[in-house]
Amino acid sequence: MIIIEILLISSVISLITTLAITPYFTRFLYAAGIVGLDLQKKNKPKLATSGGICVAFGVLAGLLSYIGLQTFLRGSRLESDVIYLLAVTASVLIVMFVGLLDDLNVSTKKVKTKEGYDIRIGFPQWIKPLLTLPAAIPLMVVRAGETRMVIPFIGTVDFGILYPFLLIPIGMVGASNAVNMLAGFNGLEAGMGIVYFLGLAIFALLHGGGATNTWTGSVIFFVAFAALIGFMRYSWYPAKILPGDSLTYLLGSTVAAGVIVGNMERSGIIVMLPFMIEFLLKLRSKFRASSLGKLREDGKLDPPYGGKIYSWTHLLMKLKPMTEKHVVILLILIQLFFTLLIFPQIV
Repeated sequence: MIIIEILLISSVISLITTLAITPYFTRFLYAAGIVGLDLQKKNKPKLATSGGICVAFGVLAGLLSYIGLQTFLRGSRLESDVIYLLAVTASVLIVMFVGLLDDLNVSTKKVKTKEGYDIRIGFPQWIKPLLTLPAAIPLMVVRAGETRMVIPFIGTVDFGILYPFLLIPIGMVGASNAVNMLAGFNGLEAGMGIVYFLGLAIFALLHGGGATNTWTGSVIFFVAFAALIGFMRYSWYPAKILPGDSLTYLLGSTVAAGVIVGNMERSGIIVMLPFMIEFLLKLRSKFRASSLGKLREDGKLDPPYGGKIYSWTHLLMKLKPMTEKHVVILLILIQLFFTLLIFPQIV
C-alpha cells in the first residue's frame, strides 16, 4: 500500500510546487520582458509568457520526489521504474529548455498585426521538430517501451530496432508539435491536458494489472495532472500568465514519454486524436492559419477565415459566435469525449 501513498505524496508535491512558484515566475518573466499579447481581449493586455516553466518545475518536483521516496523508503536500487523515470526527467528538462528558447523568440522578427500591435513569432515551423528531437534520446538509451505492438486488422508486430530508433523519436516529436498547434486561448492547453492526463492515469491503473511499466506510466500522468491543476488557477480566463510553447512542447512530450514507458501507445494515439485532426486542418492552410478568432465588439469571436475551417476553433466559431471561455469549455469537452474512448479497451 505504501507505493500508493508515495504516488499521492508526489502528486501533492507537484501540485503545491506549481501553485507556489507560478506567481513568482509570473513577476520574474514579466520583469525580464518575456511577455506576449493576450490577443483575444479587447485591450490586448501584455502578460508574462512561458508558463510551461512553472508546470515543468512541478512535474520535476513530483517525479524526483517519487524517485527519492521509492528509492529510500522501499529500498529500490535502480529498478526499471526508477531508471525510466530518470529518463523521463531528462526529457522534460530538454523540452522545457527548447520551449523556453522559443518563447524567448531567439532569432525572430517582429510582425505587426492588423490592430497595430507588434508581436514576435518564435522559431520557424520547420526547425521546431529538429529542436524537440533530442528529447527522445533518454528514452532511446534506456530502451523504454516494448518493441512488440498490436496493430488493428494486422495483429502483433515486432518492430525490433525500429522501435527505439524510429518510433520513439516520431512519437516524441509528433506529440510535442501537435499539441503546439491547438493553443492560444486562456486555459485551453492546461484544461485539455488535465483531461487526457487524468484519463491516461486512470486507464493505466485499471489496465496495468500491477505491471511495473504501466504503473510507471501512471506515475508520470498523475504527476503531470497535478501540476496542471496547480497551473490552471493562473491560466484560466482571464489568464494571469500565458503558457507559451514551453508548455505545449512539455505536454506533448510527457504524453509520448508516458505511453512509451507504460506500453500504452494505442491509448496515447486515441487521446491525441483532437491534435492529429488539428494537424490535418492546419495542413490545409500550409500551416499558415492561426487558431485565434476575430474579436467582436460584444466580446464574442467569429471565424477568422470566412467559411474556411483550419482549426477546431474555427469550426466551433462557425457553428455559433461564442466567447473565448466558451470555445475553451467546448474543446475540453471534445477532449473528454476522445479520452473516454480509451476505456472500452479494458473490457
